[in-house]
Amino acid sequence: MPLVAMTREMGSLGNDVAAAVAERLHRQVVHHEIIDNLANKMRLRKSHVIRFLDGKAGIWERLTTDKTSLSIYTADETFSLAEKQEVAVIHGWGSAQLLRAVPHVISLRVCAPLEVRVQRMIKQLNTDDRAFVESEIRLADEAYGAITRRHFGIDWHDPEQYDLVLNTERLTIKECADEVMGLVDDPEFQETRDSMRVFSDLALAAQVRAVLRQDPRTSKMLISITSADGMLTLVGLVDPGQDAKDAIEVAAEVPGVKKVVNQLRPAAAAVSHIVEG
Repeated sequence: MPLVAMTREMGSLGNDVAAAVAERLHRQVVHHEIIDNLANKMRLRKSHVIRFLDGKAGIWERLTTDKTSLSIYTADETFSLAEKQEVAVIHGWGSAQLLRAVPHVISLRVCAPLEVRVQRMIKQLNTDDRAFVESEIRLADEAYGAITRRHFGIDWHDPEQYDLVLNTERLTIKECADEVMGLVDDPEFQETRDSMRVFSDLALAAQVRAVLRQDPRTSKMLISITSADGMLTLVGLVDPGQDAKDAIEVAAEVPGVKKVVNQLRPAAAAVSHIVEG
């Protein structure tokens, strides 16, 4: 069965769409944000996820203190969630982009014009402070934009990044769920051996990336990782004081890794080659 990975946008009614789809599939919704240990060091204005991590709760955090409270996941944890058969929808920042390449994942954006979102949030919060509500929405959107640029190098507003974009200004919750279910039944989005191979490759690369970041010998290395049927390829420049052998050793110990192809190069040698060339 396909998995739905969708964005989170304040005032878009995405929560309602996610719940409606999950109910029809008789499975769960996971509300989450994807963020790694570098995200809170990014130079961006304090906003949704950053304030949450810093313990400075704002309006958005107060809205998510019940059963739909946001959680912070790393990429490898998100893949673990996606493997669970009881999950129908992963709703939050990053999942739609992280899982976009998996054929049996439906990448979904539920959106609405800014003014519509502002009016919905004003009504939900029973407040007349329009300026504050609009500021919170813009801050959340800005944080999402910064994180998707940092992690995936894309503009999250771009409709080409999604299989389906639904505007709840014009569509009801039921109509949105109907559209999603149309893709759930589409043969193009069914789980196959090939689609699971893609998923497994991406999941293993994410797991190795997480392990490399956790190991003190490799935590500061900037390495590009690809996986194909258990064969890893490590590409990047190794700074003075770092040892490529450490990265190879750490990666090779991750369960599922069959072979590690080393394409790491000393940074000094690469710079020298550029200068001489």
